[in-house]
Formats: sequence, C-alpha cells, structure tokens
Amino acid sequence: MAARLRVRVRQHVNPLGQKYKTPASPLECEKVYLKPSQPLHLDIGCARGQFVLNMAQQATDWNFLGLEIREPLVHDANILRDELGLTNLHYLFCNVNNSLHSLLSTLTPGTLQRVTIQFPDPWFKNRHAKRRVVQKDLVAELAEYLAPGGLVFLQSDIDFVAVEMRDRFAENPDFVKQGNSEWLAENPLPVPTERELYVMSRGEPVYRVLFERVRN
Repeated sequence: MAARLRVRVRQHVNPLGQKYKTPASPLECEKVYLKPSQPLHLDIGCARGQFVLNMAQQATDWNFLGLEIREPLVHDANILRDELGLTNLHYLFCNVNNSLHSLLSTLTPGTLQRVTIQFPDPWFKNRHAKRRVVQKDLVAELAEYLAPGGLVFLQSDIDFVAVEMRDRFAENPDFVKQGNSEWLAENPLPVPTERELYVMSRGEPVYRVLFERVRN
C-alpha cells in the first residue's frame, strides 16, 4: 500500500463555535457495522483514529466508534478503515458535548460497554474551561447509556486536566473509581495512543484512572 499523506488540520478547535452546534444524527449500528450486536467501545476525541484502528484489529469481537471534532481527520480515518476492510470500526465527525444524547439514543441497552477519553485538549486558560470535553453533562449522559459494569478509562499528561476529569466522574454516583491508588501505574488496555508513547518516551508522567458504571 502506498504511503498516505497526513492531512494538515488546526490543532485546536473551539467546540462552542457556530460550526459545531448541530448535534450528530443517531448512530445506526446496522449500517456501519457488520455485526451490530457486538459490544461497543466509544473513543471520544480520537484524533487520527490510530488507537481505535489498532484496537479494532486486535479485538474483532468488539465494535469501535471514534468521535472527533476535526472533520478532515474523520474523513481520512474512514478512508483508511475502508482500505483495511475493517467492518467493526467507524469514525464520526461531531461535537460530543452536544451530540452524545442524540448519537446514542437508538442504541440497544447494554451495547455501550467501554469508553475512553485520552489526552483531550487541555484549554489551559480558565476562561476556556467550558471548552474542555469532560463536562458534568457529558458524564451524566455517559452514565445513561453505558451498561452497568461498563468501564471508562481516562488519561492525560496534564495533571490539572486529569484531576478535573477524575473528579467529574467521581462526583457522579453512577461511577466508582477502580483501584486504591490515586493513579493507575499502567494502561489497562492493550494499545497505547500515539500521544501516550510520545510522553513516555520523554520520561514524563501520564495520569490514568479507570471508572466502572455501577447499578444505582
């Protein structure tokens, strides 16, 4: 296969912009997956989609959905998926903070069993805090659609972002943090992200935490 050129996109996208106010349409699993009844892994902020691409190749008994706000990355990722013939993987352009309910509203209960949010845009300035992906409403919507026993894995190399994400999930009674330590020492998933590998190669810390959706 010929080497693919990487499409150039803006690194930061303001999710509050006019372009990103239209919610995504409901996910039609029957149209995007060969086996729609398989458990679903949702990766929020998938960027170029390499993480879920590798996961889909390793775990063929799962379906994978990558959500990304930068549309050119989604277009490119779906082309690569088609070239590889992966029938358990789909990428979707959307603003997850106003699309999650409409997107997941038609899922069969119990389908969504795992969620990952990895190295989200930190939006360092306090006045930009509303642009960060893990908001209270997002956590509540994930609690609504994630199956009891389902897992949410969070990680970041920015400590205040990791703390904020962790605290938002911890304050929701539908989620219980796993493990006794403040942070996980290792990634519980078999595939690292590109950002994770880069940070670790520099000897810098990665803050990881795992939550389980409990039945309340």
